[in-house]
This record gives sequence, structure tokens and C-alpha cells, in this order.
Amino acid sequence: MSKNKKKARNHRTNEITKGIFTVLEKDPKKSFNYKQIAAKLGLDNTQDRNQLIKRLGQLKEKNRIQEEGRGNYMAVASTKKYQTGTVDLTGRGNAYVVIEGMEDDVFVHANKVNKAFHGDTVEVYIFPRRKGKKLEGEIANILERKKTEFVGIVDIQKTFAFVRPTDFRMYKDFFIPKDDINGANDGDKVIVKLVNWDSKDDSPTGIITEVLGKPGEHNTEIHAILAEYGLPYSFPTEVERYADTLDTSIKEEEIAKRRDMREVLTFTIDPKDAKDFDDALSFEVLENGNYEIGIHIADVSHYLVPDTILDDEAYERATSVYLVDRVVPMLPEVLSNNACSLRPNEEKYTFSAIFEMDKDANIKNQWFGRTAINSNERFAYEEAQHIIETKEGNIPKEISIREDAYTVPEDVVNATLEMDRMAKIMRGRRMQEGALSFDKVEVRFNLNENSEPIGVFFKESKDANKLVEEFMLLANRKVAEFIGKQKPKKTFIYRIHDDPNEDKLIALNGIISRFGHKLDFKDKKSISASLNQLLSDVKGKKEQNLVDTLTIRSMSKAIYTTDNIGHYGLSFDYYSHFTSPIRRYPDVMVHRLLQHYLDGGASAKEEVYEQKCKHSSDMEYLASSAERDSIKYMQIKFMQDHQDQEFVGVISGVTEWGIYVEIIENKCEGMVRISDIKDDYYTFDEKEYAIVGEKTKKTYQLGDEVVVMVKNSDLVKRHLDFSLLGKHEG
Repeated sequence: MSKNKKKARNHRTNEITKGIFTVLEKDPKKSFNYKQIAAKLGLDNTQDRNQLIKRLGQLKEKNRIQEEGRGNYMAVASTKKYQTGTVDLTGRGNAYVVIEGMEDDVFVHANKVNKAFHGDTVEVYIFPRRKGKKLEGEIANILERKKTEFVGIVDIQKTFAFVRPTDFRMYKDFFIPKDDINGANDGDKVIVKLVNWDSKDDSPTGIITEVLGKPGEHNTEIHAILAEYGLPYSFPTEVERYADTLDTSIKEEEIAKRRDMREVLTFTIDPKDAKDFDDALSFEVLENGNYEIGIHIADVSHYLVPDTILDDEAYERATSVYLVDRVVPMLPEVLSNNACSLRPNEEKYTFSAIFEMDKDANIKNQWFGRTAINSNERFAYEEAQHIIETKEGNIPKEISIREDAYTVPEDVVNATLEMDRMAKIMRGRRMQEGALSFDKVEVRFNLNENSEPIGVFFKESKDANKLVEEFMLLANRKVAEFIGKQKPKKTFIYRIHDDPNEDKLIALNGIISRFGHKLDFKDKKSISASLNQLLSDVKGKKEQNLVDTLTIRSMSKAIYTTDNIGHYGLSFDYYSHFTSPIRRYPDVMVHRLLQHYLDGGASAKEEVYEQKCKHSSDMEYLASSAERDSIKYMQIKFMQDHQDQEFVGVISGVTEWGIYVEIIENKCEGMVRISDIKDDYYTFDEKEYAIVGEKTKKTYQLGDEVVVMVKNSDLVKRHLDFSLLGKHEG
């Protein structure tokens, strides 16, 4: 045999060997006979098939593969490095598989992603690590799809259609057969559901389940944001129907089972446009000179019965979603805005935390349980703030939420002022204990009747907000403490916040040093104190939003769990969520568990509640992501009307492809692409968080003030591009 022929045969044998391992390792838990392997490798001539049979026998003899029953082969599991993880896709189609407990993520090249989507749970085969190289692998199996519905734009052909997903991490268009287009027109924004993705097909097959509308239209884009995160925007008919049949009348026999507080001075303080009031405060002076202060929370669990379709729906949603122009509630309106809303001069069922406190805000006694209240007054934060600032009850027309100016009764004024004084004492103690004080500026929009943004304003937290916040924190903390300290241990739902990651804090210190600030790493208390000092020092300065954002990013994420480790940001050893059951499902579970234990019940099953906690944390993350996207959408819409205007902004992010700039006056963020800066060739300096001009050495660094104009705005992709006019000399 000639040298070339031998070389060719060896090459073919190697190809077949490689093919055998590819087939067996892709489905390591399945066995295949030689015909199935040949079909997968496309070996259709006798010579190749004989070579395959021979090679299977040799590999089995060497224990490199195993025979499972006569003539069926599978991978040797014990020698393979398979791990289960979650896919994190990049915009370029490559992926990282994040594996719990492993320090390094596994890099997967685009051609080895094997039809996995972002967020999928997969089995990944990890290649032997090469010296000095990152960990690499190949996705072997998709164990669970994170989602099967996607938002995209329809491209109609003669006998079929494609849907181009709007998520940049979706690397394939969906093929839609003619019968599954379901009335969509060319260019419509739609929801497409994955039907299957056959191994031989280049594209996944889908069916259009809903037409959202024309891209760029307001309702289309808001519904698309919800759909992208799998969040609903209406209730199923049967859930609405069930909610409408609930008996929401207040009955004397039910009040008789509760602590009757209908005669105690009670009021609510909420945003002026709030429709549901899930918390109220009561105030009473006791004979011994102490105060009895009640934190009364809507008793949602009275109406929301476990294992009903209404409860199932509330659990699935887990939270209300607050978008720029609407709220998508967790509960139907009959509960959220009516039966469970603590409206003035209406008798309501509540779940309460009641504290006897002295004038120095020390707790002398506490009581938890079901109550009935009748709220005397409803205030907006602005009205309560006016009482605090003027020390009197004359509410002027310009801030009144009633039709005209009015006067607040003296006992309510006194209660408000006294609770404000006590809230300030409690807040001071929290700060001394090491709690962090985040007063991050929140962007809000003035919208016209068509939901068009006509102005931007910033929501700030004043004394009235902090008064309510302190008493809600007190209730949440004391409820968690009450159960958490009991022996033997009882299963409960905690809101935990882990200590910040020190590497992230060191990186933060490097950035803030440019503005003349620094952190003290001596001990835990020093870190907290210096973080508070930092947040206080930047207030009102140009870098405030940037520093606030970067500080929040250096923190761990607060989550729900049955495993209590305390709350770092609040500096509490025990903390839970008890005060907002209309909009948060964990609070409903806390009410149920608390009542169960007050009734002498045994500890609930931890694993059941841990699963519910994880679901609640996941849904909270999705809701906050949708909220962020809706703000971004509205910012872009707002900036479209200011195309010709110059703005001063702060560089809020630096990457190899460009710089992000946040406009100071309205907090809108956009990108300046490096390729669009024409006065030099700029390169990215990762250590300095800067881009540097090659010839001029001019730098644009994180935190620098620059002047920009809108270059492009894309509502559909929610992208804003700026042109850089230069540094701001001011």
C-alpha cells in the first residue's frame, strides 16, 4: 500500500473515531447501535460502515467506550467531565456556562453551543484544561429551557415567515410555517413560541402566539418588555371571575375573632397617585405616658386561600411590576384597589405589629396578630411633609390631594410630629449600628394623556417617606426576630443581604479615589461608616448618581430564603418582608406562617418554602429588569424630542467599544462608540477605566464631564447613541 493511501486511511479512521465520541458524548446517558451512529455521521458506504464496526470493537476493548447490551454503545461516564450549569450567552454567540460551586465559568465557543439559549440549564462537557488557558467546553445536553417564548419582528415570505428575535443574545431566527403565522403582518412585533429544533434544521421552528403591534408604538413596546421577561399584562378570565365571587364584606363575627382597633387614631401616608394602600399607622398615648404605635398591614391572606386559582396566579407572579406608565398588579383589582386597600373611613381586616414605646423610641412591649381598623385620614407624602416642616395642619391647595386646602385635626398633627421625631431617633440608631443610607435619585417622567414623556423629575426621599420607612422596617425586623429567636427553630421567610464582595469594594475604592473619596477597610464597621460617608459626601455633586450606582453594584443582592444570615445593608440580624402583601407574595407567606405559629402550629417544611423563596427572588429580579427597561425606553422617547440639543454628561461606563455617558440634568444614558470619535484613534485602558488617543494621548475617563448630542435613538432596540463634542470645561 502506498504511503498516501495509508495516510488517507488513517485520516479516515481518525475521523470516524472522532465522530463516534462526538455522538456518544453528546448524549452520554443514551446507547446507540452502529446503524444509528452511522446515520448520525452520514456513513453510507460499506467500507466506512465496516471501518465503524471495527473501530467500535477496538474502542470497547480499550475501555474507551462501553457496550450496554449486545451491540449498543455508550460513553464511559466515569471518565467524562460533565457538569450541570446555566448558559450565559454573549452578543457574539459564544457562551459561558455558570456552574454553582465552581470558581471559573466554562467558555463555550459559538459552534459548540449546540442549540442552547441564554439562561438554559445544560450539561456541559469540560475539556482538559490547557496551561494558562481559560476553562473551555461543549454543551452536551439541554436539560431545561429557561424560556420558550420570545419577542421578535416578523419577516413574511411567500409560503412561510421568519421571526427575528429582538434579544441580541438570540443568535437564530425562528422559522414559522405558513399555517402558524396566525394573522401577523410583515414587520409586526410578535411573541413566538418554540415548537422544536430538530438536529438537522438550521433554525428552530416556532408558532406566532400573539401579535403585539407595530414596532415603536407605545403599547407595543411596553407589552414587549413584559413579554421578554415572561411577565403577564392581564389576568386570565377565570382568575378575574374567581376574584369577583369573593365575599369582601366586613362581618362582625370575624371582627370578634380579632383585636378591634377601629376606634384608635389611624391614618395612611402614600404617594399621591397610589391606588392601593397596604399599610396604615395608628397612634395612641397610654396612661403611663408611653405610646402605642400600630403598623397595620392589609390582611391579604384572609382572602387569598392556598390551593385556589387566585393563589396560584399570585404565587406565579410573586410581585407587582411597576413600569413607567402602569402597574401590573400581583392581585386583581377587586382585592388590590378595593377589599385590601386601607382606604379612609372604611372598616378593614388587617394583620398588625403593635409596639408600646417610650419617648426615646425604646420598645417596652410588642404584640402581633389579626386586627380590624378604620383609617381616619389618607395623606400624600407631600402633605405629611408639609405638617412636619410647618408643625401645623393647614394643607395648602397646591399640595392638597383633596379639591381644596384643608385643615388636619390637631391629634393627627401631633401624632405625625411625634412619630417623625421617633423615626429620626430609630434611623440614627440604625446608622450607628452600621446600616447604609442609600438615597439614590429615582428618575420619574411627567406623561401626557398619550403616555408621551413631556418632562423628567427626580423622586427624593424626605422626612415623611423616612417616617413610614422606619416604622415598616421596625415591623419587618421585629416579626422576623419574634419567629427567628424561637427554640426549637421554626421555618420562616427571611430577607437576607450578604456582606459585600471585598474585591468589588477595592475596585470601587479605585474609582472613587479619582473624585477625592476613599473607603476605610480596617474592619466591618469602618467599611460601613466610610460607605455612608461616601454616600453623604457625593450628595448633590455631579458624580452622585455614578457613585451611588457603582456602590450598589458592589453590594450583594438581597434575596428571600429560609436560611437567615442577617441583612448587611440594614445592619439587622433578623429581617423579613411583612408590610406589603398586596404587591409581594413573600409577605403573604410571612403572614400565613406567623399566624400558623401564633396558633401553636409545628414548624413548616423548610424545603417547600425554600423553593418558594427562590421563585420569589427570581420573579423580583425579572420585575426589576422590566422596570429598568421601561425607564430606558421612556428616556429614549424623551431624548428623541431633544435631538438638536447639547447636553453635559458624566462618563458612567468605559468599554473596549465605547463610553457610556449619563446626562446630568435628566439621567438619560447613551453610548458614544469609539469608532465615531474622529479626532484620534482611541484604545481602551482597562486599568484606568479610560479610552486613550494614540497620537494626542487625550483621555476620556470614568467620571469625566463631557458634552454630547443625540446621534441615533432606537426605541425598538432601546438603544441611544450620542455624538461626543468634547470635554466640558466648567
